[in-house]
Amino acid sequence: MCCASYRVHSIFLLRLFNDPVAMAILFVAVNLFLDERWSWGCFFFSLAVSVKMNVLLFAPGLLFLLLRRFGLVGTIPKLAICAALQVVLGLPFLLENPGGYLSRSFDLGRQFLFKWTVNWRFLPEEVFQHRAFHAALLVAHLAALALLALRRWHRSEESILSLLRDPADRKTSLQPLTPNEIVFVLFSSNFVGVCCSRSLHYQFYVWYFHTLPYLLWGSPAKKLGHLLRVLVLGLIELSWNTYPSTVYSSASLHACHGVVLLQLWYSPASSPEPCSPPRRVTAPPKKTQ
Repeated sequence: MCCASYRVHSIFLLRLFNDPVAMAILFVAVNLFLDERWSWGCFFFSLAVSVKMNVLLFAPGLLFLLLRRFGLVGTIPKLAICAALQVVLGLPFLLENPGGYLSRSFDLGRQFLFKWTVNWRFLPEEVFQHRAFHAALLVAHLAALALLALRRWHRSEESILSLLRDPADRKTSLQPLTPNEIVFVLFSSNFVGVCCSRSLHYQFYVWYFHTLPYLLWGSPAKKLGHLLRVLVLGLIELSWNTYPSTVYSSASLHACHGVVLLQLWYSPASSPEPCSPPRRVTAPPKKTQ
């Protein structure tokens, strides 16, 4: 799919950004989660985070899945794998300059240049750089994650706090995690983070480009027609290929993100229906004489 988008092709093959490297490792982790190899999945997830921190946008969804699958006690060793790898990879820098390494590697408050923003071009630069605007986006991000966790991810009649208990001790018997549920939780967690980002630069397109077909077509919801979904994909691609970004390109990008969010909200992907296998047609037996 790298060749399905001019911008993504440029990011992967011409610009040599580290974003594609991080996302490639992240998708290795997703495949391991689908294979029920959670420890190795957490290892590769942490490895992807060590390449670029945008992978942390998947972390709320991963935490929910771990709690759902293992409970609080069983989740702690998985999180320890993630933390231990970060310490091992950062050890040479922690021994030399721990303060500088931690402050610069995990600098969540750094300012972005307005001239590179793809998603907030329609705002005045003063608003774009204002701390209150950043705080509002953070609140919106946390609120959206809470709504997703409570209304779309959690399908049990029990309180979401029941996830903290051991799966065997829960009152409601939960079915094992399905592949569709794992992908839906991870991809929707990342997409909400992208929508609430303080700034999106052109190389950030790969943060969610390969997840868009699933977000639009991966659930059995029929709220959107196929033509509208294709139109949304096309407008998103057009917005990311408009350089420099304009008021109209950034506004259309947010409008398309809003359509995808509505698709996620109204889709029943938290309790997915299995896809029916193709019917096997057999020829009638030949008459024998």
